[in-house]
Amino acid sequence: MFERLSEITKEYESVSKELADPSIYSDQRRMRDVSRKHKELEAIVTAFRAFQTGQSDVDTLKEMIAESTGEDRDLLWDELGEAEEKLGELRRSLEISLLPKDENDGRNVIVEIRGAEGGEEANLFAKDLFDMYVRYADRQGWKWELLGADISERGGYSDVTFIVKGEEAWRKLKHEGGPHRVQRVPVTESQGRIHTSSATVTILPEAEEVDVQIDPNDLKIDVYRSTGPGGQSVNTTDSAVRVTHIPTGLVVAMQDEKSQIQNRAKALQVLRARLLKMEQEKQSAELSQARKSQIGGGGRSEKIRTYNFKENRVTDHRIGLTLYRLDRILMGELEELTEALLLDERTRQLEGQEV
Repeated sequence: MFERLSEITKEYESVSKELADPSIYSDQRRMRDVSRKHKELEAIVTAFRAFQTGQSDVDTLKEMIAESTGEDRDLLWDELGEAEEKLGELRRSLEISLLPKDENDGRNVIVEIRGAEGGEEANLFAKDLFDMYVRYADRQGWKWELLGADISERGGYSDVTFIVKGEEAWRKLKHEGGPHRVQRVPVTESQGRIHTSSATVTILPEAEEVDVQIDPNDLKIDVYRSTGPGGQSVNTTDSAVRVTHIPTGLVVAMQDEKSQIQNRAKALQVLRARLLKMEQEKQSAELSQARKSQIGGGGRSEKIRTYNFKENRVTDHRIGLTLYRLDRILMGELEELTEALLLDERTRQLEGQEV
């Protein structure tokens, strides 16, 4: 481990020199990549130096104990115990810093939520999930922006897309992708019976233009008139935009902005994110499996998490965590869930399991 850390320290010093070279600012992509690498290596080097300092403290105390007697020796033994305990914590932090990094850490996140099984109740649940995530974003101090929404007849979302901007956004939201199931009495139910519905959440890393180059010749762009709930027209001009990426068949439609140019820009933003995610999954030979793991069929039996309103309960089925404060979680208090999922990921990494 320490040979590797010495190599990382040398690499960090080399990257620091490159980042200090003014010529790097002429290459935007190179500057971004080097800056990210510098930040990644800096965290490891900082942990390594803290560990070295802790090890030095322990060695010094051992030398002092060997040369002391009586009460002084007893006090030094107490200090040594504390120093060794701290050193153990520093070593664990160092081991965690050496774990493989997620290539999307530091990126903004595009979130897509769709009502799945359950009709209008699924759309209303999709709206609840949207509200939950934007409240969580507000609690984290992140910025978010609505990219597009298809509002259903009762004010839910059959489809909603938004971007969350924050340094920790990907790390804390990446595990939210998948089918979410709700168990409650729908507003359309007159007999008070509990129904089960579902919505799907897809989490995509935002792609910058330097990440994904799109050939304009590969795009089919259609414009049409925006519509509101129930198909009613809400715009007298053809401002809505549908972009089809011909090579992959991916389709993105945007209609929330009054300007055709703005809708086109947002559609391309989402398209780039989907293409980046597709390429990353393709490179890891898990395209179909990874996509299915997030979206699935949207069925009630396929779920990563269940929200039970009668019991005020939320259960994350991947880690077996159940919390009886659904009301607070829907208000954006997702921290216990997201931290538990990150801890599970880190534990599996330390055990050498695939994540």
